[in-house]
Amino acid sequence: MIVELGHFALTLALAVAILQMVVPMIGAQRRDSALMAVAAPAALVQFVLIAIAFAALMHAFLTSDFSVALVAKNSHTAKPLIYKIAGVWGNHEGSMVLWVLILSFYGAMVALFGGNLPDALRARVLAVQAVIGVAFLGFILFTSNPFLRLDPAPIEGNGLNPILQDPALAFHPPFLYAGYVGLSMAFSFAIAALIEGRVDASWARWVRPWTLAAWIPLTVGIAMGSWWAYYTLGWGGFWFWDPVENASLMPWLVATALLHSAIVAEKRGVLKSWTILLAIFAFSLSLVGTFLVRSGVLTSVHAFAVDPSRGIAILGILVFFIGGALTLYGWRAPVLKAEGLFAPLSREGALVMNNLLLAAAAAAVFIGTLYPLFLDAMGGPKITVGAPFFNMTFVPLMIPLFCLVPIGPLLKWKRSDLVAASERLMGAGVAAIIVVVAVLAFQTRGPWLAALGMGLAAWLIAGAFFEVAWRIGLFSGNIRESFRRALRLPRASWGMAFAHGGLGIVVAGIVGTTAWRQEVVTALKVGDSAELAGYTLTLEKVGMRNGPNYQALVGVVRVTRDGRDVALMLPEKRSFPVERQEKTEAAIRTTGFADLYIVIGDENGQGAWTLRAYYNNLAPWIWVGGMIMAAGGIVSLTDRRYRIGAPNRARARLAAQPAE
Repeated sequence: MIVELGHFALTLALAVAILQMVVPMIGAQRRDSALMAVAAPAALVQFVLIAIAFAALMHAFLTSDFSVALVAKNSHTAKPLIYKIAGVWGNHEGSMVLWVLILSFYGAMVALFGGNLPDALRARVLAVQAVIGVAFLGFILFTSNPFLRLDPAPIEGNGLNPILQDPALAFHPPFLYAGYVGLSMAFSFAIAALIEGRVDASWARWVRPWTLAAWIPLTVGIAMGSWWAYYTLGWGGFWFWDPVENASLMPWLVATALLHSAIVAEKRGVLKSWTILLAIFAFSLSLVGTFLVRSGVLTSVHAFAVDPSRGIAILGILVFFIGGALTLYGWRAPVLKAEGLFAPLSREGALVMNNLLLAAAAAAVFIGTLYPLFLDAMGGPKITVGAPFFNMTFVPLMIPLFCLVPIGPLLKWKRSDLVAASERLMGAGVAAIIVVVAVLAFQTRGPWLAALGMGLAAWLIAGAFFEVAWRIGLFSGNIRESFRRALRLPRASWGMAFAHGGLGIVVAGIVGTTAWRQEVVTALKVGDSAELAGYTLTLEKVGMRNGPNYQALVGVVRVTRDGRDVALMLPEKRSFPVERQEKTEAAIRTTGFADLYIVIGDENGQGAWTLRAYYNNLAPWIWVGGMIMAAGGIVSLTDRRYRIGAPNRARARLAAQPAE
């Protein structure tokens, strides 16, 4: 009965979404307050109904109701509770329900906290959001129904893909979807603005917190996915340029550009077209990611194996939204007039360059990801675009961007003086030079470019510090006054400094683990040892242990250094009898500055076990830096200047203006 209730709630949510799509849009066009007022309660009701459907689906997984086909296919009674919960979205149908749940949640937040928006704009935003909801609710109900029954019901289920049975991956998809789907709100604001024919400073202020609210979980989701791939897949790396990994990176790059572009649109009334286009493309790339994961066009550890017919349906949705949005933009673009001019050497100029580099980087990733799929679809040869392509295209675009990051915030609006900004960053430049010299001195065997990479990381970190120091007058000599200024400094400035500094830490981690990684691959019998980075790794024992739903081959590796015990590490190779699959479980010992990483393999037939061990310098900094970046976004989001809405006088003025 609960399953049928969930199905009915999802069907009713589609009807409410249609109402929310049509009535408020008509009301906004006619300036009918009663019709526009339908938008907010409809958005709230839609969220409640989808939440009921999601709860019903989760109940089926928690109770192991194998009469539901989705549960039988993706769960098992012996599976731990956390993976029963994660199993709800560890498949195509359930993940789409989570997708629309998050979509409706953002709409409900606008309904609850968007009361200071102009009535017509809020009605149009919620109507556009409902259009997206109608498309995906219809897709779920007609092609991917998660509530289908089996008769007779099997006694047991098939379990969940073992590589998805991991704590990090239990939380990774919800964060990633919160970012992916959250960008729909920026898209809805952009379409609503195009329909009205008005993009101004107030609109830019309204769109910024919603973009930031999506950018934060997207950042966390990418970092968690990278961490999961690092310790679960057993290859010792943090990024593989997998198509699905790239699908999350592309909207993040464009969303980052959108955040910066909205600043210029708000402060100076320029880059309006840029901001609208970035809002459209950020969500469009999220749709591309949805298509890649569910279309069946690629094979990936992250992808859902579904039939191509559903991929065609998603492709149709993608073409409708992207094509429709760009058509509307082409019609309305002439009315998006800039209100001010600026010199190339200005904060606006720096942000334009920032956007160009981020957009070019997203384009490089897009081409490298989609070109092999397009070539295959056209009947061409099957090719693989891997790390060498991205290293030659993506990295050269990032280097000038990172050089620019600390300079931009210190430039003045409209026209600036590079000398003055350089003087304020002299300390950061000195710090970068010191780091380069130190790396060259201690790493005499290279690689030489790594020293420049570490210098660039130091430039970013020190630049964030000196930018805040300049704002609060830290070196003026009056510590009390500096402290008072620090307390009065807008939270957005603190958040920006955290984000830029966190980026520097990420760069340092990437350079360190890429340039100075050490590894050894060997076959050891019990009692044998291997050397790695000054450590002695001794295989003391190999045995079996039983997990809740798996059996594990466990290697006991004693780690010593200079004759002293350092750690006892337990790499595993797990076998899941229900799913008939295996997965590695790396043993990782971290110092905060480096990871000792060990994976055990198969027995070679001569009593020796394959052991792969890595020493990854600065690897933890990648994920620490990512979390600091997300924390910076949270701090910025709490800035009172970014509250949703605008002052009542601005709201009244906008409401009184006719649409162009």
